[in-house]
Amino acid sequence: MDDDDGVSATVDESPDAFPALVRDAVRRLSGVAERTPLQRNARLSGLTGADVWLKREDLQVGRSYKIRGAYNTIAQLADADRAAGVVCASAGNHGQGVAYACRALQVHGRVFVPGTTPRQKRERIAALGGDMVELVVTGDSYDEAAAAAAAFATSSGATLVPAFDALSTVTGQATVAVEILEQLGCAPDVVVLPVGGGGLLAGAGTYLCEHSPGTRLVGVEPAGAANMAAALAAGEPVELAEIDTFVDGAAVRRAGAVTYPLVRDSGAELLAVPEGQICTEMLDLYQADGVIAEPAGALASAALSGGLVTVDPGQTVVCVLSGGNNDVSRYAEVVERSLVHRGLKHYFLVEFPQEPGALRRFLDEVLGPDDDIVLFEYVKRDNRETGAALTGIELGRAEGLPELLARIAASPLRIQHVAPGTTAYRFLV
Repeated sequence: MDDDDGVSATVDESPDAFPALVRDAVRRLSGVAERTPLQRNARLSGLTGADVWLKREDLQVGRSYKIRGAYNTIAQLADADRAAGVVCASAGNHGQGVAYACRALQVHGRVFVPGTTPRQKRERIAALGGDMVELVVTGDSYDEAAAAAAAFATSSGATLVPAFDALSTVTGQATVAVEILEQLGCAPDVVVLPVGGGGLLAGAGTYLCEHSPGTRLVGVEPAGAANMAAALAAGEPVELAEIDTFVDGAAVRRAGAVTYPLVRDSGAELLAVPEGQICTEMLDLYQADGVIAEPAGALASAALSGGLVTVDPGQTVVCVLSGGNNDVSRYAEVVERSLVHRGLKHYFLVEFPQEPGALRRFLDEVLGPDDDIVLFEYVKRDNRETGAALTGIELGRAEGLPELLARIAASPLRIQHVAPGTTAYRFLV
């Protein structure tokens, strides 16, 4: 589907024109982006006492809302700009949106992704873009891929299609809010949105401020990459010294120059969710709801299930679930992080005397009746009296940890708890 505007997309259009720009985006995306379902979720409603609805952007083209902003930007390019091609940086989902738009509009594109992008996302970019898109893997983070994409745009003359930091992207993402209000048929009390660079929160938040001013806005960031909260605290976008790239779809080091003021003026609350809680929510979505979510896809609902968003009984709450591109090979790490977060899995260095029966005494005297050894790595040293074993213990219940530690303290064995956050622990998880 083409667009007859023939206008180059820019990032400096006046925000005063925002409502008209959103209406134009709705028109462009008609027949291109899916009108994704708004579904009531019994699990989250039961947990919170509220009436919780999920906006299923994981069922969108490319399994995220990113197609909305990407297509809205590329469709507005003048003929000369289309001929020069487009380029973008992506953690995977925006790249899929750009790839789909390039193929639909017959515009050549180049997508730069970091090496941390799961293979599944890379394959989807290639499949959606076909021969209209070239995939380039570079760097270890989104920001490094973004620098490479910007350099290519400068040298080649291709148009850079921002993942979040352009008004054309933001107004494309705002169409999510348009659909929410139409589908719900009333003003929601609370809307919970995932935040990476802030494109969705800036767009949907700005639209809701005008069309549903009584709605409380909550933006949810991963604890390891809370760039928007840092920007609000500093009064301007700032670069985080380091980020955790586990939530790859939202692992952004710096909030956008376009998105930051829109988020600030929306009055949205910003919350940070621990990666372990995100993993727990991913598993609950899969096992209880039959929903496959990547870490970024579970961001918003993790804040609800983890009790970080306080809502009143009976309130109408809408939570945007976006990001259904999860590589099955990641589930082992997801389960691991969830167990650790819930206090069910712990690691210890146990120094065993090199004599018969030492392990049996550990099992009898230290382990509880509901505890299980899930990791045991030991190498016998013939020239030493003792040997250390890395031991992973899964508890039957998180409340059993003090009892386990008390038995460890009473044991003649030398046992060291490898606590989360320590240098040694980072080699395990």
